[in-house]
Amino acid sequence: MSGGIPWITLPAGYLGSSFIGACLIACGFNTNASKIASIVLAVFFLFTLWWARRNLLTWVLIFGMAGLTILFWFVAGGAALRYFVLFVGVMSCMKVNESDASAFAKVCGCFPSQVWGVIWLIQAFIFFGLGVIVGLVAFKQSAEQQKVDSEHFLPVPPKHSGVATLSPSWFIATAGALGIAKVLELV
Repeated sequence: MSGGIPWITLPAGYLGSSFIGACLIACGFNTNASKIASIVLAVFFLFTLWWARRNLLTWVLIFGMAGLTILFWFVAGGAALRYFVLFVGVMSCMKVNESDASAFAKVCGCFPSQVWGVIWLIQAFIFFGLGVIVGLVAFKQSAEQQKVDSEHFLPVPPKHSGVATLSPSWFIATAGALGIAKVLELV
């Protein structure tokens, strides 16, 4: 790492990632909020593409995430987008990296890296919990009311336009199967 004050910059990445994850988790409780969050994610995708403009893997991954975002916008009138935004939020909130904890332990010197990893994991759980609480408190609409509201806010094309509509249960089953395949691949 170069530049900055290590006492501030090393934990700032975890705090920022946890905060953004908590915001995405809260947005995942409402279809319209998920639509807005996906637009914000798209803007950050553009910043990432500009920053890593010579890295082909970054381009492929960003276009893959953009494709998933567009696909889930159309699945069940945007209801699947809620699950996708929740997934991205949880992944952002629960990011703990051993190497940064080791670097912080060297800078600080008062605790070993495992202790800093646990401290940052606890703060990630706190942000996660706060995101869920804010989502539950702020978005108290029923699924039917959210569906009616989302039909008027950045609506998807009507069903007769040839766009396939899939149910959220299809999305959950597919994500579960992909998760199980990934776990089996690691074993």
